[in-house]
Order: sequence, then structure tokens, then C-alpha cells
Amino acid sequence: MSRKKIALVTGGYSRESEISYRTANTILSQLDRAAFDIFYIDITRKGWYYVDPEKNLIPVCKDDFTITVSGQRIQFDAVFIAIHGTPGEDGKLQGYFDMLGIPYTGCDAATSAMTFNKRYATAVAGAAGIAVARSVLLIKGQSPQGWQEAASLRFPVFVKPNNGGSSIGMSKVDHPGADLEEAIYKAFAEDSQVLVEEMVQGREFTVGVFSTGGELTVLPITEVKANADMPFFDFEAKYQGKSTETTPAEIEEGMAEKIRAAAKKVYSAFNCRGVVRIDFIYQESEQEPYMLELNAIPGQSEASIIPQQVRSMGWTLSKLYNTLLLDCLASTSK
Repeated sequence: MSRKKIALVTGGYSRESEISYRTANTILSQLDRAAFDIFYIDITRKGWYYVDPEKNLIPVCKDDFTITVSGQRIQFDAVFIAIHGTPGEDGKLQGYFDMLGIPYTGCDAATSAMTFNKRYATAVAGAAGIAVARSVLLIKGQSPQGWQEAASLRFPVFVKPNNGGSSIGMSKVDHPGADLEEAIYKAFAEDSQVLVEEMVQGREFTVGVFSTGGELTVLPITEVKANADMPFFDFEAKYQGKSTETTPAEIEEGMAEKIRAAAKKVYSAFNCRGVVRIDFIYQESEQEPYMLELNAIPGQSEASIIPQQVRSMGWTLSKLYNTLLLDCLASTSK
């Protein structure tokens, strides 16, 4: 049987592209070359290119997502999406591949768009009976009434761009006033919509979930603690080693089971596919996990949490990535 041709797409149009390249490099190093021919596709605002082993840039034909190498036109059997931020995490590429009939790893266009928008995600989660924090959505250019509503929330609050990830543009604010305004302007520099969300007091956990053949697997839970000099688990804490991540988390089984059950419920409520990562705060007085965020394309760099959880489960990253690809290919043959 000939090897399947897989496009590994990375890059993107946002500041999260640097994380996308780290994710793609990890995936590239772990995919089974005996089963797949891997083509590294870099998608940026300057253009879409296949980067060959000699670092030559070969344009991608956007009409049908093909490339021509040495006079041979290459069509892809599937796409492994490794883009954080737009257009790979917000549903745009997924819709494009749907139109072309090319299968891809991860969530579909509707789920990706919904989970990328933090306000939509919390609304869907809340409607599904999943605990979420109170929040106010601010839209650039609208009346200041929303700012007044934000100031009336219970502090401390988190202020963050409504669309995006990797905690870029995010702030923790302890009191209403000048600090809140500064944090809102900081977030508006990243997005035209800003979410101001009450801080839920408790321990922070994050857990990966993936599906193969319709069966859900919940990865070992990780507890996340920002270092003492960090106000919260922001971009610097995530990617510059300023946090402590314990996998598996040292928690009692009752608490762990509630988090696992909530993770499965979230995965099903959003009709997820492939591997996702769901962040929770466990509110101990209520004995309830609150969903913070759903990451439809979780990071796969050496600093990322999913690789830690996969190894803790006793799998290799190669096994996970190959499983995700095979499941993606199998879904198109049904």
C-alpha cells in the first residue's frame, strides 16, 4: 500500500505563529514516515508554501490545495492542522478544507469557530450545564455601558481578548479603576472584542481528551501553578518556564473523577473531534469544576501540557499523532 500524503500546515496570521511552528516541529519529528509522506506547509499572510527539505518554497495552489513538485501535481489525502490562532484554530481553514472535501485532524469548522470565541464557548458550556464564571463582553466602538458593567463584577477579574489563545493580551485585575481600563486597552490591542471575567477561586487543572473510533479517552490530569512572581498562568508562565505543572495531578480520586466527567461532557457538548485540552478551576467550597477555556488545537511543543499527559498515560507522541491521523483518514472512508 502506498504511503498517504499528509499536509502538515503551520504558521498562521497571528502572533501565535511562533507557537504554531514549535507545535509543527514536534509533530513532524514524531509522525510515522513509513506510513505517511509528510509535506510541511507554511501558511502566512505573505503566501502559502510547501517548504521542501532543502528549504525551497513551492507555492500552494489555493484553488484545490495542491502543489507541483518537479512537474508532478500532488494532492493530499489528509491535513494535520498545527496552527494556533487564525486561520487554523478559528474554523476558517476547516471550512476551506470542507469545501474541497479534504479530511483534516481536529474539530470541524463550527466547533472551531465556537470554541475560539471565548464568549460563545462559555455560553454553550453554561447551556449544557457546565459551570462557568460570570463575565461581560466589551466590543470596540460601542457605548461605555459595558465598561460600567465590567466594573460591577466581583473582583479580581481576568481581562482577555475574546478571540485568541496562548494568553496573549491577558491581564489579572484586582480592583476596578485605572488598572481595569489599562487591561481593557491592552486586550483591545489584540482583538476588537474583550472578555472581562470574574476570577473563580480554586486550584487550576487542565486535561486533554481525544476520540478515536467514537471512543473518548481522557488523558491524565495536570495541575498548573504559576510561579510566585507570576500573577497568573499567562503567556510567559506557559512558554518561558515560569509555572509548575504536575502530571498526573496529586488529587483525591473523587475530585479527579468530577474533572474527568466534566471534560467528557464539554467534549460531547461541543461535538469535538481529535485531541483538545480543557482548562478548569476546581471551586472547592462548591466541589465543582468550572470550565475556563477549551483549546481546540492544543500546543504540542516541548513546553506544552498535552505531550506531558500523553507520556504519563504510557503512550508515545508518535502513537498519538499516528492514531489521530488514522482516525481522520478512516472517517472519510465510512
